[in-house]
Amino acid sequence: MNGLVLLIPVALFLGLAGLAAFFWSLKSGQFEDLDGAANRIFLEDYEEGDSGGNGK
Repeated sequence: MNGLVLLIPVALFLGLAGLAAFFWSLKSGQFEDLDGAANRIFLEDYEEGDSGGNGK
């Protein structure tokens, strides 16, 4: 019973910390461009191929 007195506030604190981190990530724009990172992988490879200068 004494363990529950300690664990319930700890669980509530961790839940609130996770919720605060989620809202912080929403405000900072982490979820605005979900496809951009996937597309940048292909663009960087294409740009490296152009500037590589292999002579082909």
